[in-house]
Amino acid sequence: MTQAFALPALPALGSAGGSAGGSIDAYIQAARQFPLLTQEEEFRLATRFRDEADLDAARELVLSHLRLVISIARGYLGYGLPHADLIQEGNIGLMKAVKRFDPQRGVRLVSFAIHWIKAEIHEYVLKNWRMVRLATTKAQRKLFFNLRSMKPTSETLGPGQVADIAHRLSVKPDEVVEMEARMSGHDLALDGDTDDDEVFAPITYLADSSSEPVRVLENRAREHLHNEGLQSALASLDPRSRRIVEARWLVDENPATLHELAAEFGVSAERIRQIEVKAMQKMRATLTLLVAEA
Repeated sequence: MTQAFALPALPALGSAGGSAGGSIDAYIQAARQFPLLTQEEEFRLATRFRDEADLDAARELVLSHLRLVISIARGYLGYGLPHADLIQEGNIGLMKAVKRFDPQRGVRLVSFAIHWIKAEIHEYVLKNWRMVRLATTKAQRKLFFNLRSMKPTSETLGPGQVADIAHRLSVKPDEVVEMEARMSGHDLALDGDTDDDEVFAPITYLADSSSEPVRVLENRAREHLHNEGLQSALASLDPRSRRIVEARWLVDENPATLHELAAEFGVSAERIRQIEVKAMQKMRATLTLLVAEA
């Protein structure tokens, strides 16, 4: 599906450089005006978009789920990033989800879209929040994004809780303590603002998640990408590009720097960076194709 679609006019979202409070409130109020779809309506619209490339059907699907993006984005306010920007990134993920949604799979769009919305917001956080740059390994990134929700209260973790989280996330206890200290002062109730009449937090918007069909589909897709998908993507690279990607991104400790790899291959650090960028783009294209074929 190569067609593009855009949202109709809504109150403009503010940016990090201006006062966004008023526009955020107006945007949220406007998003609430779009009705939720029944399962039959959603199936009909998704089928029209898939089979006929009907952009009006795609817009209706997106608009009916804007409140979901707002709710998910609120859960990331603790990272100190603008709410408006988080919503904008989440909307991009929602539109990607609509493009990839197959109504024949038997799951609701709201469930399918959560993965794509969070993926875009995660990418934005990783690129823009200064503290996350200290989390260079996959395990540390996992700790960064999960520690807040795994803490039972806003109180400092006790030794037993630290040990339990460290075990569950496969990191060292010291890393849990250090990350908690870095993130202190950004505590946020993930259920949202109780004074706000926006009630579409994920816990109320979705059915019981313990046996959600999308969880099964996401787990299968994730396992496929982590195993066959990643190997296929790496196999598409030339030996030098593969070595650079593996040394920079696929080691749990002490990833190689651009200068170290430059010395290894006898080129400049800028040349290593260029090779890395092209390799990541090629891998991303391969993984996207595998997801589309899944």
